[in-house]
Amino acid sequence: MTSMRIRAGEAAEAAALTELALRSKGHWEYDAEFLAACREELTIRPAEVAARRTLVAEEDGRILGFTTLDGAPPKGALGMMFVEPDTIGRGIGRRLFTHTMDEAHRLGFTRITIDADPNAEPFYRAMGAVRIGTTPSGSIEGRELPLLEVAPA
Repeated sequence: MTSMRIRAGEAAEAAALTELALRSKGHWEYDAEFLAACREELTIRPAEVAARRTLVAEEDGRILGFTTLDGAPPKGALGMMFVEPDTIGRGIGRRLFTHTMDEAHRLGFTRITIDADPNAEPFYRAMGAVRIGTTPSGSIEGRELPLLEVAPA
């Protein structure tokens, strides 16, 4: 994985990032109806790529994952974080998360919240996030998601 780099996302990659997000969400074996309900929330539009400070992990020209850092300092949100399912377990998520938190710190963020998929909560907790409550799903009525917080350092 020595050739992996993290860079700013490009507007032209918006559709590819959306499809990556849906594949990544599907890793948790959600059914087609659930994923269809999430499509709007997981869609990133070309104009949003720069505005949401999208970072892309890339290796040999292939996008392996991405994050968005939303909001304005001092408080923001890890709006999206997704990794290609066939690369999970290679450390890509850890490197991407760490890079995003470094960028958040550089920009003056002191608190980052994460509306986590329940399956991803253990990863975020291992990365230093703490659970501070729950938040309603933006896609599925009545579904609650873990609300986590981390202080970028």
